[in-house]
Amino acid sequence: MKLSNLLISSLLTFIFFIFFSPLKANEDFNQWLNSYKKYAMQKGVSKETIDLTLKNAVFLEQVIKYDRRQPEFFEDTITYVSKRANLSRVNSARKLLKKNKKLFTDIESKFLVEKEILLSLWGIETNFGKHVGKMDIISSLATLSFDKRRRDFFSSQLLILLQLIDKKLIEPDVLYGSWAGAYGNFQFMPSTIKNYAIDYDGNNKIELKKSLHDAAASAANYINKIGWKKGEPCFYRVKLKKKVNNKYINSSARNIKNRLKINKWKKKGIVSYDGTEINTNLKAALILPDGNEDSPAYLVFQNYEKILKWNRSLRFAISVCTLSNKIKS
Repeated sequence: MKLSNLLISSLLTFIFFIFFSPLKANEDFNQWLNSYKKYAMQKGVSKETIDLTLKNAVFLEQVIKYDRRQPEFFEDTITYVSKRANLSRVNSARKLLKKNKKLFTDIESKFLVEKEILLSLWGIETNFGKHVGKMDIISSLATLSFDKRRRDFFSSQLLILLQLIDKKLIEPDVLYGSWAGAYGNFQFMPSTIKNYAIDYDGNNKIELKKSLHDAAASAANYINKIGWKKGEPCFYRVKLKKKVNNKYINSSARNIKNRLKINKWKKKGIVSYDGTEINTNLKAALILPDGNEDSPAYLVFQNYEKILKWNRSLRFAISVCTLSNKIKS
């Protein structure tokens, strides 16, 4: 699974750069950009905003390389999780919680999202604000909109961002973030900013990079609105004492299926990895992120699936919940 994903990723990158030399890519990109400007204007974005934001948009070859080489594609689960839920990050989270205890306690009380989950998301997304990204978000989104792999998604994100700028909700000169167009301490995409970002410190501005109050409260608002249930478990790591029918195994984040009560999983030979009793009446699904018998196995609950709405990666969600548990313990 790991090797095949790496080969597919490498093949996609090879094909892209065979058919799109840098010179031709720039020419085709500029043609596409002119067409997109007309599209944005038809969608109600002002000519002033379009001219201001897209005049310096360029094709970023590196963005395509990043897209084809995402760690979710080729790192196994143990490697992926160990890099993101390490002791250093746990210690940093605890120090920041102590420093900002009132803020995170108030946010937890208001939005019913555990402070440890918020710290975990903050730590994994940007290492607590240390790595918010330096890419030109406009150019990144334009590049990914021009690319064909997920054109519809990124084209819609770019349009939303232009609309936010047009409404004076975001200043274009601060838009530097990830290669995928995400912004701020918690790496919000434009649609997430539009739907969930809030002004929590009361200064009449939504500042997801400069204001921890706005950033953390916006993240809590997002998690709350998509259905997070405070106090419910995220996952249990488990062992398979006997072979489980493939129809019960999930190895893709796109369609989690076959949720059963814990007693039924026990009858199928599923037991806790560390020997502790799994005490819950909630239904759970079985996931093997690496897609083979050697993969670590987990029983995951509805809260885990809410993290998948944040980032549709089995390993990302496992990392978030693992780090949260370590911060809490």
